Amino acid sequence: MSEFERWLRMELDDSDLTEELKSIKDQPDEINDRFYRNLEFGTGGLRGVIGAGTNRMNVYTVRKATQGLANYLNKHGRNPSVAIAYDSRIKSDVFAKQSAAVLAANGIKAYIYPKLSPTPTLSYAVRHLKCDAGICVTASHNPAKYNGYKVYGSDGCQITLEMADEVLSEINSLDIFEDVKRITFDDGLKNGMIEYIKDEVIHAFLSDVLKQRVLKDDCSNLKVVYTPLNGTGLVCVTRMMSLIGIQDVTVVPEQEYPDGTFKTCPFPNPEIKEALQKGLDLCEKVQPDLLLATDPDCDRCGIAVNQNGKFVLMSGNEVGVLLLDFIARHRRDNGTLPKNPVAVTTIVSTDMADAVAKDYGIDMVRVLTGFKYIGDQIGLLEAKGEADRYIFGFEESYGYLSGSYVRDKDAVNASMLICQMAYAYKQKGMTLVDAMEALYHKYGYYENALLNFAFEGEEGMKRMARIMQNLRENVPAEIAGVKVAGWSDYEASKRCDAGKISEIKLPKSNVLEYRLENGSKLTVRPSGTEPKIKIYISAKSKEKAAAEELIEKLKEAAPVVFGIQ
Repeated sequence: MSEFERWLRMELDDSDLTEELKSIKDQPDEINDRFYRNLEFGTGGLRGVIGAGTNRMNVYTVRKATQGLANYLNKHGRNPSVAIAYDSRIKSDVFAKQSAAVLAANGIKAYIYPKLSPTPTLSYAVRHLKCDAGICVTASHNPAKYNGYKVYGSDGCQITLEMADEVLSEINSLDIFEDVKRITFDDGLKNGMIEYIKDEVIHAFLSDVLKQRVLKDDCSNLKVVYTPLNGTGLVCVTRMMSLIGIQDVTVVPEQEYPDGTFKTCPFPNPEIKEALQKGLDLCEKVQPDLLLATDPDCDRCGIAVNQNGKFVLMSGNEVGVLLLDFIARHRRDNGTLPKNPVAVTTIVSTDMADAVAKDYGIDMVRVLTGFKYIGDQIGLLEAKGEADRYIFGFEESYGYLSGSYVRDKDAVNASMLICQMAYAYKQKGMTLVDAMEALYHKYGYYENALLNFAFEGEEGMKRMARIMQNLRENVPAEIAGVKVAGWSDYEASKRCDAGKISEIKLPKSNVLEYRLENGSKLTVRPSGTEPKIKIYISAKSKEKAAAEELIEKLKEAAPVVFGIQ
């Protein structure tokens, strides 16, 4: 309450915040939710609801985080520089410019894109401009009320846990009003400490994406409906489709241009059918081969495939496996598959990827959830002079990347690869649905499901912690009538199989995994960016119906066994 009253007394330079504070002065629960903690800063930076308070995204929390980053950079190097990008969300441009102004006030050169730009172009700019860090103002695919602030290291990856902890320590030492250095954005432009990123960086980015194409043919007979979901993808994705020869592209008109309110898709996430509904409606009229959707910051990509006039949504796991097979097969056949190739995916992505990789002699590396861990693996290969061994990385949440030119998932790259793959199968008289069915027939039916459970506010955070602690202390004996054969606790770095304990050699993370006797697997973790617990479920059978029946049983049993419902 005292912090709320202090904010209320301040002459805030964002009038929206003052009006908000006045409107909640008689709402103790609302005040508590906004001020009971500082917005959490970690390896994913900041993410939260836009509004007034220490537990909200606003110019003050953004400036404070940037001052903490500036202190860290000035302690660790001389004349540091930072690249900045932002998406179409509410106040993204404001937060980006305020970040640049704080950096400039601290003697740090800020390079900022002159207009909204996809997240992968930020990772690219950090490396291209040889910056010490990067900032991307985005909340990815979250609802319109959210915004976020991702921080990248000099390698183009999201920051490490060690760097995040040091930056957080700097942030925690600051008073949000008294300790932040500032000049105006215009003054920073005038004195040269802020500089707009030139168009040549985007041109270089697109050129490096194009180098990752698998086919040299023009995909001229492919027909596509595309939606950027009112985000940043329009220019780069349509340009990339043109570069690979696709001329018949129809953009969903209601979702073509940037709009942070996301009026036609309250959850602008290509994983969710409702977000794609406008595109699906248009597909019924246009009858393309493919519906392509990128999320607001253009790092995730979802698709629907024209299967005999009906449009079938494909999951991130399915597209990831299809792309892995497509890239490996064509590179093997044209002689460009490297010796000892490497692919990378996450611990919650489909096990089918391992079966495909084995067929091609690919070393499949499993990492923690989050594309930065895939980026880390690329960096390790690059440090050994072996970056060419990396051929593909994906995560089940619709993130894909081939090539080492960036260290984050890239929907521009994914759009190109998916279109080339759809074209290649079309030449054979097949759709991507047909291609996936062929892989299922070869490797078995791998079914996957994701359950999300939201926990809002302070009490929600406490309940999530209690659920995870209870699961650690009480390992379930069985789930859906099937015995638990083994478990992994990634926070304790322990794995148990047949009663034998071994070490997990991955960074510590608040993740629990349970392996069942029938080969099924369930993984539980709190989301790193939202107040949610996620349950990832996988099951396999030689028959599709059996796999589907098993996954439904596990979906029903898991929340009860894990104490979430």
